[in-house]
Amino acid sequence: MELAPGLIGELFAQLGVKTELAIREALEPLALAVERQAKINASSGEHARNTPTPAHPGSGPARISGTLVRSITHSEVTRGITGWEVRVGVASGLYAPYNRHTPSSRYGYYLETGLRNGRSYPWLAPALHMVGHVSIYSIFAAAFATLSL
Repeated sequence: MELAPGLIGELFAQLGVKTELAIREALEPLALAVERQAKINASSGEHARNTPTPAHPGSGPARISGTLVRSITHSEVTRGITGWEVRVGVASGLYAPYNRHTPSSRYGYYLETGLRNGRSYPWLAPALHMVGHVSIYSIFAAAFATLSL
């Protein structure tokens, strides 16, 4: 292949487009992995309402009704200002059957950051960290495996 004027720029432009598509393809399985792990983390044991929790502060919360776990979801992969993005978290508008005042999104936030008694039961951040350390390499390797000029 002869190095004609503009050839390297054209090759890099093609590589940039293919890289953008590979990143977009990798974000969906990454979001699914974080969502799956967050659901596991958000059910550290089970107990009835108004009984002591078997969960320990610093670990994920124990399941009472399952509303928090059912409300964990992810958004579609979209193009934002800084690039492709996807969000994993709690869907709004869901309430536990025993509490019609606090939506599961706010309840999940309280558990993650700390309750009134100062105890926190993080479930989302540990999921992100675990997937970041365990699965991200294989997910991106699979997405970029077909990348060629």
